[in-house]
Amino acid sequence: MSVVPYFSSSSKVWESVEWVFGIEEVGYAGWEISADGNYRLDKPENKQAILDVVESTHLDVTVHAPYADLNLASINDPIWQESVRQICACVEHAADLTDRVTIHPGYLSPAGKLLPGKIWGLQKEALRLIGKCGEEHGVKACLENMINIPEFLCHDPDELLGITDGIEGVGVTFDLGHANTVRAVDGFLKQIDTADHIHIHDNHGSSDEHLALGDGTIDWEKVGRAVAAGYRGKVAVVEGRNLEEATRSLATFRRWFV
Repeated sequence: MSVVPYFSSSSKVWESVEWVFGIEEVGYAGWEISADGNYRLDKPENKQAILDVVESTHLDVTVHAPYADLNLASINDPIWQESVRQICACVEHAADLTDRVTIHPGYLSPAGKLLPGKIWGLQKEALRLIGKCGEEHGVKACLENMINIPEFLCHDPDELLGITDGIEGVGVTFDLGHANTVRAVDGFLKQIDTADHIHIHDNHGSSDEHLALGDGTIDWEKVGRAVAAGYRGKVAVVEGRNLEEATRSLATFRRWFV
């Protein structure tokens, strides 16, 4: 099956939604909504504006759940509960648009570092609740691997797959840009057949720059061929900063993700 390119830009969550028309004009088949800022789906006026734009284009849609100030592994129970609630609310609203929602794992607070077993259990329980919500609404919640910040959970494929294993309604998003910051691109490619969703963007291996494909150090020929050969999903989301870079990324995508 051919991999279909979508575009997303978390840097534009406070801008007016009209920029999205350019995604189709550039040549992408879909848009991944970063559901934060002006794009939070739990605000009726935001959701209606998004629906109006989507219905005016031929774009398909996936969703990235909000993550600012949320922690699905918080040992502060009210924070943990609110984090789960907001993700579930996003999943419920996203069901009107898609069957895929990417979510971030939690992270270790200074106090949480003293309780690694409890942190793991809290993250698992959060996923069970979110997965149950997803199943009720026909949405798969896909947990994403994280960048090279030690406090985050899920830097490598084994941890990501281990923490989601056996939880109904939950899958995984492989972010190959994030993987490059922890020198794990090859490890994720070896297990690409387990991915439910993919994010792609470039960097120089040390920080999460979200550069256009080809502007960093990732070998996109190797990545593209591995994804085309082994990925069981159909969508790869280019996460970028603007439409000019989206255009250049799409040229690289069309060369190698075939």
